[in-house]
Amino acid sequence: MGNWKGIQSFALLSVVAVLSACASHKQSARLSGTEQSASGGSKWGYYSGEPVTRWNPDGRTMTLLSELRYADPQGVVWIAPAGSQVDGASIPRYLWSIMGGPFEGKYRNASVLHDVAYEQHNRPWQDCDRMFYNAMRSSGVSAVEAKTMYYALYKFGRHWKFPIKRGKPVKYEGELVARAEQIPRAIPVNPTQVSEARDWIRSADPSLDQIEQRADTEGW
Repeated sequence: MGNWKGIQSFALLSVVAVLSACASHKQSARLSGTEQSASGGSKWGYYSGEPVTRWNPDGRTMTLLSELRYADPQGVVWIAPAGSQVDGASIPRYLWSIMGGPFEGKYRNASVLHDVAYEQHNRPWQDCDRMFYNAMRSSGVSAVEAKTMYYALYKFGRHWKFPIKRGKPVKYEGELVARAEQIPRAIPVNPTQVSEARDWIRSADPSLDQIEQRADTEGW
């Protein structure tokens, strides 16, 4: 009888130990996920590969020799195919003085994707600009710099209507829609507005929606 009670006690202790180990493992997994989100990896999306480029004879454009992929926080995959030509023109030139050249440092991958997205017109420009913001953050660009860039692109960027009733259709979200039409814009970047927005962003840390509201309500 004594031996049987001893066996029961040992079995109970073993079960408790196994359950404790499982709980500890699950807690560690949750902590790891939290740490990963805090580091900015999964929160801002993921890149696949690094772009290999070649300068073209014109001295202004580069050709991608390898594909660059980026999955944004919603799981949408953005692709800059090999053979694409990029020149940083999707970003107003004045902003280069703020962030450096579009192919320098932490902005490079995001700039390549943004150039290609603006050239393809396969998605609304608003989606392209949000992708650019998330891609910048994924590359380690600070919140203040990335949000300032987002404000400037939203207000002064080279936008287009999407979709339109005429034009060759393109595939968007699994369906064919009319190709985008360029909106004629000749709105120069206003350095004062960009500087004031940057100070506001630094002090208030607004959301992207709040940044859009500011840009929409400001005068030119």
